Amino acid sequence: MTMTAQTNAALRADAPLNFDEAADYIANNTFDKPTLVVSRDRIAAQYDALHNGLGRAHIHYAVKANPAPEIIRMLVEKGCGFDAASRQEVELVLSQGAHPSTISFGNTIKRPVDIAFAHSTGVTLFAADCVAELDKIAEHAPGARVYIRVIVENSLADWPLTRKFGCADSMLPSLLDHAASVGLVPYGLSFHVGSQTRKAEFWNPVLDQVAPLWHAAIEAGHDLQLLNIGGGFPAFYGETVEAPRAYSAAVIAAVEARFGTVPHIMAEPGRGMVAEAGHIAAEVLLVSQKSEEAQRRWVYLDIGRFSGLAETEGEAIRYQFVTEHDGGLVGPCVLAGPSCDSADILYEKKPIDLPLDLRSGDRIMIKNCGAYTSTYSSVGFNGFPPLDVIVL
Repeated sequence: MTMTAQTNAALRADAPLNFDEAADYIANNTFDKPTLVVSRDRIAAQYDALHNGLGRAHIHYAVKANPAPEIIRMLVEKGCGFDAASRQEVELVLSQGAHPSTISFGNTIKRPVDIAFAHSTGVTLFAADCVAELDKIAEHAPGARVYIRVIVENSLADWPLTRKFGCADSMLPSLLDHAASVGLVPYGLSFHVGSQTRKAEFWNPVLDQVAPLWHAAIEAGHDLQLLNIGGGFPAFYGETVEAPRAYSAAVIAAVEARFGTVPHIMAEPGRGMVAEAGHIAAEVLLVSQKSEEAQRRWVYLDIGRFSGLAETEGEAIRYQFVTEHDGGLVGPCVLAGPSCDSADILYEKKPIDLPLDLRSGDRIMIKNCGAYTSTYSSVGFNGFPPLDVIVL
């Protein structure tokens, strides 16, 4: 059986590949469990597009998006930097040849022993958003460079990240002062516009908030060198997103218009780097109706929220699906995973339209899953296997 490898709408004009390698591989192979297939060539093309658009800004890939060693090694060879969130991620990128100077320990919540470990390997750049974290860094990485993350108040992203990380604007001056008082180097600021910020213009309200903070810190005497603009670079999930080179160029133009000449600009794409490079090969386990009058079928897949599709939480990320029955009549479906957990439902509030001919045993491809799937996969909840990964 051959699954139709539909043209990926995300293979846009400024990406040099004219072939969806991962989709072709899935179409021509069989799998005995859910499998993520990722194309390194597509990631390399995406990196080049973002790099060209960002200009002098340096990319630090958000390792959490997809930590496959083959991907890390390829990005090391291309001169990419890395945003690490744990000791394990620091160890991973070092094992694949990254130099410590290219690593930012970007999690604002770190164990003291992990700070000490990273510092012992030569990592000198750390994130913080409160006095307690600065004190930990000062004790376990004396003399380190730190950048302070600020809370974003006006995100226009599909998935705002405004609660867990960052400090209030009013706290920034005292945190910079405190960093200097405990022997650290107050090196810069960071923020995150929110995951899946689909249009470059959506950055503007956030930049308007942060730019005055940057200028005020400079005027207060802090020799800030680094502006970390974080992630937010989007992927295609059915709604139009701008091409990566044009998008990133527009973002940098907006940054420079508000911040002026900044010595070092760092960007941390994760989703925008790897999502479109990977698809998941899955299987339909069951198609059922809850009553004779039900207008929606229930479709159960062999992969769910606990085996890689955690980003369907709140139906925030809406994946696209390819089946062997595409082109026929479709109808609304509630989509769910295989586990015996009532929370393992992917889409219910806004049903997914799938072919009426869909049956148990049919193959289904879930598109643009290269980010935040393998890393969210459990070790085997309910006995179902974790997501397998093939890197081409």
